[in-house]
Amino acid sequence: MPIDDSVTSSRQYSSASDSAIFGFQSLLINRRLLLSTSSANTNVEPEKTEPKSSSNADHEGGEKSGDSNQSKSDGGKSVRGGPVSWLSFLLLVITGAGIIWYYDKQKKQHIEEINNASQAVKQGPSVGKAAIGGPFNLINHDGKNVTDKDFVGNWTLVYFGFTHCPDICPDELQKLAAAVDKIKEKAGIEIVPVFISVDPERDTVEQVREYVKEFHPKLIGLTGKPDEIKNVARAYRVYYMKTAEEDSDYLVDHSIVMYLMSPKMEFVKFFGKNNDVDSLAEGITKEIKQFK
Repeated sequence: MPIDDSVTSSRQYSSASDSAIFGFQSLLINRRLLLSTSSANTNVEPEKTEPKSSSNADHEGGEKSGDSNQSKSDGGKSVRGGPVSWLSFLLLVITGAGIIWYYDKQKKQHIEEINNASQAVKQGPSVGKAAIGGPFNLINHDGKNVTDKDFVGNWTLVYFGFTHCPDICPDELQKLAAAVDKIKEKAGIEIVPVFISVDPERDTVEQVREYVKEFHPKLIGLTGKPDEIKNVARAYRVYYMKTAEEDSDYLVDHSIVMYLMSPKMEFVKFFGKNNDVDSLAEGITKEIKQFK
């Protein structure tokens, strides 16, 4: 089946680069503090004078006053940071650049993995399947254990996110819910909408239950232990990572993708953030009608 080219050009992540830039700015602040400390500790000491004989006291009396003032003036000046400070700054710059490079590399690698997996198109019974999806064992918003087998027999639309997401997840879930209703109305096809949390530490069963009911009465919320979430995310090629964390207040950077799964819980196609309700509903309907 064709790749959704528009998906590959959309932004699949929300904030990892922002976190890298924030970290780099913190490194620059630390460098300024380093320079100011170095300057404060490298003041020039006033020049020591040897005792003068009484015969030279009168002759040098006038000069001592001038020299004293000059010494005080020189003593108050500080020497700028030396080579060590500049070396430290260079190391900080290299470290910051390395952080930004790492996050960019992770993003590109993940997008490439999804694209490669989506190119494993079904062409008949003898051809392999896309390497997206797989077995999972999670807990639904009613506190019951569910597996991927519980969704067999239904067309399923899966979205990964977290309940503390400020804007993207709510927008995507509203879009998902509207598309599900539109597909039922226009084509008479029932789609099971599924939300899987990528924030198991905060997304308890109760939290997920209160969250999913805000979007659609049939939306199924799933959560689980960190290892279980990690396994299902890996199976679906979903990237997720905590960003700037202060106590329990943090965000989770993650893939913004909806996965259409067949009644056998096999991957059919993914839909990215750039789809609106109409294009999402039309795209899903088209895939279902031509599915073999």
